Amino acid sequence: MKLQKLTALCLAASAFTATSAMAWESEDGQHSTSASVALSTDYMWRGTSQTDNEAAVSGSFDYSHSTGFYAGAWASNIQLDDSSIEIDGYLGYASEFGDTGISYDVGFMRYFFPGNDRNGDWNEIYAALSYSYFSFKVSHSADALASHESATHYLFGFNYGLPMGVEFHANYAFYDFDDLDGTFGAAAAGVDDTLEDFNLGFSKEIAGFGFDLTYYNTLSDAEELVENLNGGSDSIADDRFVFTISKSL
Repeated sequence: MKLQKLTALCLAASAFTATSAMAWESEDGQHSTSASVALSTDYMWRGTSQTDNEAAVSGSFDYSHSTGFYAGAWASNIQLDDSSIEIDGYLGYASEFGDTGISYDVGFMRYFFPGNDRNGDWNEIYAALSYSYFSFKVSHSADALASHESATHYLFGFNYGLPMGVEFHANYAFYDFDDLDGTFGAAAAGVDDTLEDFNLGFSKEIAGFGFDLTYYNTLSDAEELVENLNGGSDSIADDRFVFTISKSL
């Protein structure tokens, strides 16, 4: 990628759908940890390749408490002009509303880009609900993409179990910027403040490994912005299939 600000362009769930299994649990069941690694043909985040259309390796480590509190970190290689790794640190609380079957998750995330000499790290808060096959997540930052401008990301998800242990997943999302021109300057002229994308795919666990194939499509306004930012090329926002192999540790 050419610009730091592209690390949060558009929308979509992460390409890395690594499965996570309990690696350790305390004797009283109060504390547990888990970890995972994944290899993917690309790292798509919110509709844009973070690795300039190249492969990526990611990993995560998580801690959780029986009360619902959790904390963790996720990292991947990226291709920015002055950073080659992204590290996301997060903490939050997840639980259910009684016996309603509705789950919720609220938390805080910090995006780190080691080696970035433009103070490109930034924060985001999020809240999510899920029920049956459906989920909804809102993420907000007052300093989106380290731009000093506000933006809110909305993600709608659907997951459904198919025969033979196959899982179907689909997501539609839009990134609503309070001031797109203030965030991206002249490149955003004429581009709608709401950037959209969607993805859908299938996943399955085989012999302890997770396999996922997902199709990503970034919609027109977001592609136009990427093209303006990259001198006429929007290849990092082109539609594509991404294949991921993951393993819980």
